[in-house]
Amino acid sequence: MAAHPDDEVLGFGGALALLADAGIRPVLVSVTDGEASHPGSRSPLARELAAVRRRELHQALSRLRARVHRIALHLPDSGVARHEQDLTGRLARLLDGYDLCVAPYSRDLHPDHEAAGRAALAAAAASGVPVWEYPVWAWHWARPADPALPWHRAARIPLTPAAHARKQAALDCFRSQVKPLGDRPGDEAILPPEELAHFQSDFEVIWQ
Repeated sequence: MAAHPDDEVLGFGGALALLADAGIRPVLVSVTDGEASHPGSRSPLARELAAVRRRELHQALSRLRARVHRIALHLPDSGVARHEQDLTGRLARLLDGYDLCVAPYSRDLHPDHEAAGRAALAAAAASGVPVWEYPVWAWHWARPADPALPWHRAARIPLTPAAHARKQAALDCFRSQVKPLGDRPGDEAILPPEELAHFQSDFEVIWQ
């Protein structure tokens, strides 16, 4: 589950590559289309971000070689919390019969990530399905051994060299996020190199 197209690759892309190598085909629930990533931009590209980010995700999943069944819910970017109850109900129906739910960290300090994470936890509790939470924005604001993070629930997922390489190739697909949309205020990259570096390790971390 991802709040925006790219969250699943940033936080869990290497694991998706490992699952693909194991012959597992997960369901990917995209909560929003990520259309509001640059609210202050006047670039023509900013008006097409929903379509752009869908294409970027398709390319990224292809580079991961991840064969997923994707379900797009098209909830409003930056407005997931207003639809949290509905999202919880939809997820509860989708989770029936599954072994695991992987979702954004419910205390990530990004409102959409947190609303999506809370909805996943509530839906999974009702369905009896365990949840793994993956942090995204937490890597930006937290410091090493930060007591604000639940390290007692942390698990490290080591990536094979092949899975790591495929994740790096997949990250390159999100040009609307890692490159500026233009040269005006509001066009800045959401994930400049110093932020993207958090997701280029040869392991991933989830909270169990």
